[in-house]
Amino acid sequence: MSLTYASVAAPSHSALQVVHRNGPCAAKSVSKLTQLEVLVQDSLRVASLQEKVSGVSRGNNTLLLGSQISIPARSGLYLGTGNYVITVGFGTPTKAQTVIFDTGSDVNWIQCKPCAVSCYSQQEPLFDPALSSTYRTFTCTAPACLRLGKRGCSGTTCVYGVTYGDGSSTLGFLARDTLTLTSTNVFSNFIFGCGQDNKGLFRGAAGLIGLGRSLYSLNSQVANSLGDIFSYCLPSTSSSTGYFNIGNPLGSTVFYTPMLTSSLAPSLYFIDLIGITVGEIQLPLSPTVFQSVGTIIDSGTVITRLPPAAYNALRTVFRAAMTQYPLAQGNTLLDTCYDFSNLESITYPVIKLRYTDLEVPLTATGVFFVISSAQVCLAFAGNSDSTEIGIIGNVQQRAFEVTYDNIQKRIGFAVGTCS
Repeated sequence: MSLTYASVAAPSHSALQVVHRNGPCAAKSVSKLTQLEVLVQDSLRVASLQEKVSGVSRGNNTLLLGSQISIPARSGLYLGTGNYVITVGFGTPTKAQTVIFDTGSDVNWIQCKPCAVSCYSQQEPLFDPALSSTYRTFTCTAPACLRLGKRGCSGTTCVYGVTYGDGSSTLGFLARDTLTLTSTNVFSNFIFGCGQDNKGLFRGAAGLIGLGRSLYSLNSQVANSLGDIFSYCLPSTSSSTGYFNIGNPLGSTVFYTPMLTSSLAPSLYFIDLIGITVGEIQLPLSPTVFQSVGTIIDSGTVITRLPPAAYNALRTVFRAAMTQYPLAQGNTLLDTCYDFSNLESITYPVIKLRYTDLEVPLTATGVFFVISSAQVCLAFAGNSDSTEIGIIGNVQQRAFEVTYDNIQKRIGFAVGTCS
């Protein structure tokens, strides 16, 4: 059912590590979110994405700034966010900064001294541009400034600003400096925001690296050297590690589905979800249930969101296959939960997500979201109405190397390369 494609030649790999918040690399000094808090934050993010696609905003819109590198990635939960993080270097000499990486964003930014207005607590010391010999700001008339969707000036210096849908925000100087991904992959004149007023739910991360489809995202800025292809493997447990890779995927066998684009949100990655199978039962849904609103794949959303008709069908079939297990109380987002506290093993129906040319069977870590042993929930939720886009969240991406090939416009899944 899957189609194969010829691989694209690209320069050498470079990788960064990804780990879970409770894993061996977790920072002990940074406050952590509970699983329930993660779900609350996830709902805020989804509302932001829905606004981005619909064009209806409660406030300011995100400003868009815009072979191969593999970088260790780790779950951002230990930093108090439901996203995943990598550690990269900024400046000369390089200073390590742990940043969220996010396919739903384009702007790159980190907190900077003197932090003229407000900065939140982060893992590493704040980046000090005065100590970097290669740091430069942009003037208000520079092309990089003029291409910003929204911009301002402080004297003659270009100012960027981003307000996210959950109320988080960053404001500061548009700058360029050396970005170090690995010891052999160093890029000069990397464009990013040097944040002077930063607020919100980032909790511990130094900032954010955008992996969207604008000219300002990380992948676009390094494309000439490394190719506009990246992939990641998200860690599925607290003791495992994953990676973030720029360039051809590390997996030897990758199966692809077309990467789609919406004129309403051209920087997001749309994927053609056409059906779902639960066990041996294919849900009785027309592909138009998904295609009429579209589906994006997003590294920063935790729980997959489906059109109401699709979620209701999934829930009905899944519950029928799980009647031997006691139901547990759900919450406002997850309504199909079980009490596994007195069990050593369980049997559950395999869920397969069907895309054009591709079928992806989920592992247990892609089916369940564990709040506690007494509250293990189906890791899917329904949108509030049938006009909202679907979102493939990061729970359903675990155990796969997920590839975003912006050259051949395709999204790939591979097994066997993740820990």
